[in-house]
Amino acid sequence: MSEFEQVVKEGTQNIGKRLRRLLMWALLLVIVGFLGYIFLYCNFTVSKGTTSGTLTNITYKGILFKTHEGNLNTGTLNLNPNIAPDSKTQAMNGWNFSVPSAEVAEKLDALQGQRVKLFYRKKMKAMPWQGKTDYLVYDVKKL
Repeated sequence: MSEFEQVVKEGTQNIGKRLRRLLMWALLLVIVGFLGYIFLYCNFTVSKGTTSGTLTNITYKGILFKTHEGNLNTGTLNLNPNIAPDSKTQAMNGWNFSVPSAEVAEKLDALQGQRVKLFYRKKMKAMPWQGKTDYLVYDVKKL
């Protein structure tokens, strides 16, 4: 093997080592960025509050991640204020929410059809295993 071929071979090996190292660092950066997105952005609580109304339903559904989902009737909206309210001019003002805790879901299931006060946290973006909505109910009180 000539001296030129030897230098080319060593240069190629050095470039291969540097490229592998660069790809490992890039992959590590992508993984750390993704984990940061999950733990910081998706778990960030935007607001915390309460809402009340009549609990219309609570279900346990999902394909890959089974979650407890519910709906609260917070009242009715008059669609046409110029006409006296009746069933044609009013609509239910429903509020959808998710329940990550099975214990709270059991409490809600026992209170279906009754007036309740829900304590919730609104997440920036709920993860699929937390629920379908960004409103995560963590406690309930019967009114």
